[in-house]
Amino acid sequence: MSERNTLLPDFGSRGAALILAALLLLAGCGDKPAFTPPPPPQVTVGRPVRQPVTEQLEFTGNAQAINTVQLRARVAGYLKQVYFKDGDLVKKGQLLFLIEPDVYQARLAEAEAEILRQKAALEHARAEVRRFQRLVEQKAGAQSDLDNWRFQLESAQAALKAAQAKRDMAKLDLEYTRIVAPFDGRIDRRLKDPGNLVGAGENTLLAEIMQIDPIYFYFTINEAELLRLMAASNRSPLETGQLKVPLFLGLANEEGFPHQGYLDYAGTGVNPTTGTLQLRGVFPNPDGKIVPGMFGRIRGAVAGKTTEQLLVPKTALGYDQLGYYVLVVGENNIVERRAVKPGLEVGDRRVVESGLHGDELIITTGLIKAFPGRPVTPIPETPTATAPMEGTKRKQ
Repeated sequence: MSERNTLLPDFGSRGAALILAALLLLAGCGDKPAFTPPPPPQVTVGRPVRQPVTEQLEFTGNAQAINTVQLRARVAGYLKQVYFKDGDLVKKGQLLFLIEPDVYQARLAEAEAEILRQKAALEHARAEVRRFQRLVEQKAGAQSDLDNWRFQLESAQAALKAAQAKRDMAKLDLEYTRIVAPFDGRIDRRLKDPGNLVGAGENTLLAEIMQIDPIYFYFTINEAELLRLMAASNRSPLETGQLKVPLFLGLANEEGFPHQGYLDYAGTGVNPTTGTLQLRGVFPNPDGKIVPGMFGRIRGAVAGKTTEQLLVPKTALGYDQLGYYVLVVGENNIVERRAVKPGLEVGDRRVVESGLHGDELIITTGLIKAFPGRPVTPIPETPTATAPMEGTKRKQ
């Protein structure tokens, strides 16, 4: 009996502890906080702007030398000297190659000596004709002798002309031993070294020289744009080339279009395979930094046409499988998707040709945080300076 009474207090304390723990657990469950959804994401919004825009077209062009000449040996002989370094800028008339001239100098001297001999024969024949003419008049000479000396006179005249022609040919051959630059330009590497026989049975190619100041840029315009420009300017491609329409050029590593030139040529017809017309611009290149074969961006005005356009920041434009779009904040700050047709680029903005009325509140930054049909917290954008008034139409 005493053992039973000893165990009862111990059991009672354990039970009280369990009951207390259960009560605490129940109390904790009753204090659980309710879920609070996050606020709508913040996005920057603004309204499209209207301003006059001068339409510009942009093309990709390829540089070509304005003149290219292959320097060849026109006479046979050993190459005596080269007077330039590969890749040099050379001036018109500068001596580039010298073919051994000794043989041609001797031939020229021989031809000049032959002229002197024929002149002497001609003077002798003239004197004899005069002498026999007097003898025949005095009936002291035969007519046949006079006729013979007249024949000798005419033969001497013909021989003198032939000798003079040989002298001229000898002079040309001697001049051809000196190969000079036909214009200011940049010469390629030499293809023959001194000591080689050149021009023997062929016009040996020695080097190539290019005139690169100014330099040509060739590009093409598609038929649809060509017809539109002709309608806007009321001019044919021939007239456009004659008017020297201003063009602007930018190389791949340059910002903007720092080089200014003009349009000087339009092709005679549209290529039926590609549906394009070839155009050519001329640009100054005094430092030779524009090298033939380089690609560049060419911009030109479209008949000076200026129209009122609706523009949005480039950052407001999105693109998906359905095409270009902007996100508009509508009633109750709910996001809506609007399909748009983009046009010219004007600085950091782009023309919207269709899809907007101009009074919408569009999301300019934060597009990745906004989803159509969901709310956002719009924050007005900070006003910026007016965008440039020249728009560039890029090929889509």
